[in-house]
Amino acid sequence: VQLQASGGGSVQAGGSLRLSCVASGRTFSAKYMGWFRQTPGKEREFVATISWSDGRSYYEDSVKGRFTISRDNAKNTVYLQMNSLKSEDTAVYYCVALLGTSRSYNYWGQGTQVTVSS
Repeated sequence: VQLQASGGGSVQAGGSLRLSCVASGRTFSAKYMGWFRQTPGKEREFVATISWSDGRSYYEDSVKGRFTISRDNAKNTVYLQMNSLKSEDTAVYYCVALLGTSRSYNYWGQGTQVTVSS
């Protein structure tokens, strides 16, 4: 399974970006897909996740009300709509997936850089 993320870029504070992540490879059947982010010198941080079966979503507190995660099962794609971006949202964002019996995210995509300037 490969995860291909796109949509990162540079934006001013208050602006919006939408990240996309397409899963490909063997027949794809995830339990959850989501996003983490990382800034230099810090550990990767959970951002949001969505259940592939019923669409329930969960967010890190600092992005609640600003970010929305969604999925398109037919396209094996997960999205992260990011509104009201802040400088502290600047990070490399990673797409993740949890498949099979794993209890943690066992597939990670390459990162996409999001830079928010104040």
